[in-house]
Parts: sequence; structure tokens; C-alpha cells
Amino acid sequence: MTQDAHKNFPNNVRLLVLDFDGVMTDNRVWVDENGKESVVVSRADGLGLARLKKTGLEIIVLSTEENKVVTARCQKLKLDCKQGVQNKKEVLIGWMEERGLKADEVVYVGNDINDSECLALVGTGIAPADAEPEILATADWILTRKGGHGAVREVCDLILKENHVADN
Repeated sequence: MTQDAHKNFPNNVRLLVLDFDGVMTDNRVWVDENGKESVVVSRADGLGLARLKKTGLEIIVLSTEENKVVTARCQKLKLDCKQGVQNKKEVLIGWMEERGLKADEVVYVGNDINDSECLALVGTGIAPADAEPEILATADWILTRKGGHGAVREVCDLILKENHVADN
């Protein structure tokens, strides 16, 4: 991970929020003749998330898209997920209030313009290496890996390191 902006990575992260498409996937979708959609995800991301969950840190997926592939992946990884969200900032504020979290305790990973308000709201906004240019320009951190190619694993490893958390 390379620091691209103005602040140090927090050492008090309590909530990690992930966009799905373009973060957990490479932002592409395969559609068959019956309209069934498929995506490619990184197993390395799954292992990183499992390690991070063992520490007790809460991880949530927040997606504008509503799709069975999002549901299936989140169920497999045992992650809370909110889909079909048109106003991500509003939902994120609600989550933070419910949990009594301050902005500097939240990390958000997003790749496109519908993530920009959330990236600005939280303590640390992170973008995969292949995020949209507007997002790359405003993110606090830019990952070295692309969405769907280990970007989430990179974030998980960094949180484990910076929060001085030993996983089992």
C-alpha cells in the first residue's frame, strides 16, 4: 500500500466498510444467455478478511448494486451486507451512530464516484489502484493492488499491522 495523501493510517480502526464491485471484484461481470451474472473474486481477499474478523473488527459490505452474487459472496465470508443502497453516506452515518463510532475509527474502501461521499466522511478513505481518477485524487490512501486482485487483502494486512493485532 502506498500513502498518497495527507494522513497517517489510523491505529484505532473499529469498522471496515467495503464497496463490492470494483473493490471485491475487478468491476467486470459475465452475463450468460439466461441473464445469470458471475464475477471473479480473489481468494486472497477472503483469507485476509477471515484473519481480520478473528480480531473482532467489524466488517461490512455496502453496495449500490443488488445482486445474488453479492449475497452469495458475503454469506460465504460471513459478512454483513447492505445492497441496493442509493445513498451510501446516509446508511454509513446510521451504522456509525448505531455503533457509537467516530469517523477516525472507520476505514472505507471504494472505487467509483458513488463512494466519494463515504470516502470523505470516514477517518481513512482507501481506493484500489484501478479506481476512477476522481476517487484516486481524493482518497487518503491508494492501494498497490487492483480491485478483485488482492486489494481487500492488502487493506486487511495493513489494518492487522497498523493496529498491532496478532491474528491466530
